[in-house]
Amino acid sequence: MSDVPLLAVEGVNAFYGTAQALDDVSFEILGGSTAMVGRNGMGKTTLCNAIVGVPPARVSGSIRYNGTELVGRPSYKVAKLGIGYVPQGRRLFPSLSVDEHLRMIAGRGGGSKRWTVAKIYELFPRLAERRRNGGAQLSGGEQQMLAIGRALLTNPSLLIMDEPSEGLAPAIIEHLVETFRRLEQEGLAILLIEQNLGMATAIAERQLVMVAGSIAAETTAAELSTDMELQRRYLGVEPLAERT
Repeated sequence: MSDVPLLAVEGVNAFYGTAQALDDVSFEILGGSTAMVGRNGMGKTTLCNAIVGVPPARVSGSIRYNGTELVGRPSYKVAKLGIGYVPQGRRLFPSLSVDEHLRMIAGRGGGSKRWTVAKIYELFPRLAERRRNGGAQLSGGEQQMLAIGRALLTNPSLLIMDEPSEGLAPAIIEHLVETFRRLEQEGLAILLIEQNLGMATAIAERQLVMVAGSIAAETTAAELSTDMELQRRYLGVEPLAERT
């Protein structure tokens, strides 16, 4: 087994002009699922964009994927290395059908691929039922399934998801949780960016807490779910343990 981490983030800083959004962020992912939680405006999306090469932040430090430096690489080259990205807000094309979204990605590249359009429809049967519908005609849950399916068609080894539960009903969130667990069992590494503590702790045992652009704590799902003071101090939310 290789000693090289799947993803190694070391001393990463990010600026928008003179405003600093990330401050000396460092962590590693060897495999499995890792969740990063935090309030709005803490730098979580900026971190995602820094990893996958989405502008406009100015990034310094080192981000390596399987030993390959990512800082300075355009997003399409990062994707080709094996990182799939599900952005916050899904970012679908309203005029393209479900099938067109998927086949547009599946048609790129060559060779044998683990994920195909047919396999995405097996994973999300609802998408198969809605294959002729445009992106704007889908429910929030269907849009998220399509965004995930689109990312999987790049055949990644690491899937980064930014706020996948945003705006979704509890039943849809539970369905996505089961899907992510299945994907992890099949060998896919996941970096989950979430404000929803219930979803974050259901998917990943390892929890990173981001505050003001820095990793303020590393803990476990079990501890974060039950430690009310930890939730108040870092997340400023109503503690999970007090909810009914």
